Amino acid sequence: MGHKDRTYVIFDGDKDQWAYRYMRGWNNNRNIDFNFDDAHELKPLTYRAQDEIYIKTRLRERLKQTDQVILLIGESTKFLYKYVRWELELAIELNLPIIAVNLDKTRVQNPSLCPAIIRTYPKTVYVAFRSKIIQYALDNFPSFIRNYKGNETRWHYPDEVYTRLGI
Repeated sequence: MGHKDRTYVIFDGDKDQWAYRYMRGWNNNRNIDFNFDDAHELKPLTYRAQDEIYIKTRLRERLKQTDQVILLIGESTKFLYKYVRWELELAIELNLPIIAVNLDKTRVQNPSLCPAIIRTYPKTVYVAFRSKIIQYALDNFPSFIRNYKGNETRWHYPDEVYTRLGI
């Protein structure tokens, strides 16, 4: 089953674009069960866009039309404030669930790489950079967290889920 809710992907455009491209490739490959409605296709930015106000206006429009966020966490993600931190602040303001994807394939929150702003955001789940667990999170976490009434702040899937998914 493919996930049809619109998803906004936050990532380091200089260093982690490869991971975003992998996700788009999985999405287009009929042999891989991976599907997401990419919010980056809304209100496209031109490659010539240099004006920060213009860019942030377009990004805000995209985020307001999404149901959840994927954050690709690489080596420098936590140091990026101009756009990544701003996008995360807006996602939190909009109360969106965040699927934090560790590019180092860690299955839990990695405090040495995780941006401080989401470390205690209760609508975040941490997963490894693997198509099956990301898809599982897209299919399950947003609806789960919208109905959750507790106070847990560090979500991740146990090893049994990874095993069941063949990872």
